[in-house]
Amino acid sequence: MSINCIIVDDDEFAITHLRVFVNQIPFFNLLAYYQSPAEALSAMETNDVQLIFMDIDMPEMSGMEFARILQSAHGAAAPRIIFISGYERFALEGYKVNALDYLLKPVVYEDFLKSAYKAKTYFTEKEKQTPATENYLLNEFIFLKVEYEMVRIYLKDILYVEGFKDYVKVYLTGDLGYVKALTTMKAMEEKLPANGFIRVHRSFIVAVDKIDALTKNTIKIRKTTIPVTEQFKDEFRKFAHKWL
Repeated sequence: MSINCIIVDDDEFAITHLRVFVNQIPFFNLLAYYQSPAEALSAMETNDVQLIFMDIDMPEMSGMEFARILQSAHGAAAPRIIFISGYERFALEGYKVNALDYLLKPVVYEDFLKSAYKAKTYFTEKEKQTPATENYLLNEFIFLKVEYEMVRIYLKDILYVEGFKDYVKVYLTGDLGYVKALTTMKAMEEKLPANGFIRVHRSFIVAVDKIDALTKNTIKIRKTTIPVTEQFKDEFRKFAHKWL
């Protein structure tokens, strides 16, 4: 397989360094490299980019801002990012936008090689996904603030999300129960891939692949029946039309 990738870093020396590494990996196809994140975003409109090696700390636009723009524009189909930085403190920030990996500068070849094979595994597994999950991998995750910690939640474990005034409950499969996270429904809706989750109520987001039964006005997941309210019925009807 061949993985189309680009490099985005405001440091010309860092780009040169990474180009040498990328060109040594037989399954990487380096399409281009950019010192300007804005130029990279523009170029991506016409290029099939799958993987981005990106500096996280740039003056024009940070790597985090870049990642959020990608997620907003492409959702779960956005290219994956391997962040590169000289500062360890940015590592957790990278995982908040579901970065594939994080490398510290100066990047050594051994660490780069591990990231390269992590990317290969990711894209190999992605090709095997069933139609219900082809646009997001079952081992992807998000981070949620639970009390004083940022806790990793795997998308494959989420049944549904129930919203309250100042927090949400994320109900999980098996014996995991639920986690109570300090966030809003709007923020959860933005975090979750649109092709894998659908909002059906002011207070509920459900995982599409966890729906056990549905009618024109309700969804059943396990023993829980969730109403579909008028505000979200049009979107729900589009989703349910092929079955109802």
